[in-house]
Amino acid sequence: MTEFRELDYTGSERLTMNMGPQHPSAHGVFRAILTLEGEQVVAVDAVIGYLHRCHEKLAETLAYVQYPSIASKTDYVAAMTSELAYVMAAEQIGKFEVPKRAQYLRVLAAELQRIASHCLWLGTWCMDMGGALGGGATIFLYCIRERELVLDLFEMLVGARLLYGFHQVGGVRYDVPANYDRKVRETIDLIEQRIGEYEQMLDDNAFFNMRTKGVGVISKALAQEVGVAGPLLRASGVNFDLRKNAPYSSYEDFQFNVPVDPVGDCQARYRVRMIEFRESIKIVRQVLDGLPEGPISSRPGVKSLAQVKVPKGEAYARVEGPRGEVGCYLVADGSNKPYRMKWRGASFSNLAVLPHILPGVSVADVVAIMGSVDPVFGEVDR
Repeated sequence: MTEFRELDYTGSERLTMNMGPQHPSAHGVFRAILTLEGEQVVAVDAVIGYLHRCHEKLAETLAYVQYPSIASKTDYVAAMTSELAYVMAAEQIGKFEVPKRAQYLRVLAAELQRIASHCLWLGTWCMDMGGALGGGATIFLYCIRERELVLDLFEMLVGARLLYGFHQVGGVRYDVPANYDRKVRETIDLIEQRIGEYEQMLDDNAFFNMRTKGVGVISKALAQEVGVAGPLLRASGVNFDLRKNAPYSSYEDFQFNVPVDPVGDCQARYRVRMIEFRESIKIVRQVLDGLPEGPISSRPGVKSLAQVKVPKGEAYARVEGPRGEVGCYLVADGSNKPYRMKWRGASFSNLAVLPHILPGVSVADVVAIMGSVDPVFGEVDR
């Protein structure tokens, strides 16, 4: 394994500084103990655990019909992702069928969630890098405006804006309401136009380019060795996306491209996500055009916690979330609740690259790099 890098300086004075856990750019509750010489980072000690809530142990006390709403609280800005991984693991063990309509609705929810999550990432990242961008706060407000439109769609679908409980073993809990197709199309058409506006504000912005080009480079070899996933992996030149490489929930029915950038810096991660915006919109349109008729669950009318029991067995299910691979390892004992459950959080794996790439950068670059990684600490600590 590549060891964490510590630069060899001959200077006599070093300073140890805490960045977080209360720092706004810590994206939740992350503490980075930075060793500095001047404004240059010499070494970093990443400290996590401030948001640990015993999610995996809690899952062992809750029935299969209860836990999806709790799974939402891991990556709470992409709640649909964790829910889906959990129910897919239970379905693999029990060999439960999922109707085609439910599979398409799962894809619809997943891609709308990706759009909302990327909106939050872009807005907060630009805000982190500050007014020097000549519009960091402006981009933030615009992105939150667009994210609210997607949350409106989720509210129409499930009655909630952040944590959903949409996925259930065997299908989904809710079907789309009347006129939902029209509302979704209007929303994604508008967001597609706004994405172009974001790029006009950033692509030729000298401050943005200075803060992102050549900053926080993750080489292809390092990305594969550490195990980063999602946009970070693809921005380091690795063409891997579970929706293509291991399709689930009928993703094989849809035409879309997987953006790959070989550069590996903050700007490459920006470019990959901006393309993913448009690819998600493309998938959403295909779902709406081809949404099958039929039931939304193979286990309808579940009224008690004991009605969903999973036979003995174990399975690992994984999905491509906005931050990369989210996996759920589930052990069932034949009862109505799991015997054991373990999460594979994309944010946790992606965060592991920081001690490899932060030494040698400035303190200001730490903020830009952290934002480009896009961690969510509910998923890191669980």
